[in-house]
Amino acid sequence: MATHDPFRDLDRLASTLLDVRRGGGPRRMPMDLYRDGDHYVLAADLPGVDPGSVDIDVDGQLLTIRAERTLASGDDVKWITRERETASFVRQLNLGQGIDTERISASYRNGVLSVTIPVSEKAKPRRIEVTTDDGEGVIEAHESAPQLIEQ
Repeated sequence: MATHDPFRDLDRLASTLLDVRRGGGPRRMPMDLYRDGDHYVLAADLPGVDPGSVDIDVDGQLLTIRAERTLASGDDVKWITRERETASFVRQLNLGQGIDTERISASYRNGVLSVTIPVSEKAKPRRIEVTTDDGEGVIEAHESAPQLIEQ
């Protein structure tokens, strides 16, 4: 039969809060960000989060992701152990210039939030042809790629 040990719970909580290797304690939203062709993909781990609690908004060039994890509990519930915490998550990214904020899309599957951030047509590299008097010569010019900066 399992018994409740409050010292074990305090030890676990202290370890979670003081473990700098995890970089932020229990309310961290780890993410990957990469560019795939003409769009960026952000993948954020949100295990146990109800998709209905996820809120993504863009204000100017600032992308904000908010989510909440709540745990079911009832009047007749008698906890044996409770290691999963309720939590609020927030992450912000500065999108910089060259992002098509009107076409950002998101999906949530298997505890991972995927946000697709397209590069605007104006920011995509393009070829500019330069002609000479004799009709020969082509010079390629590329604009710099847009950048995403985490805040």
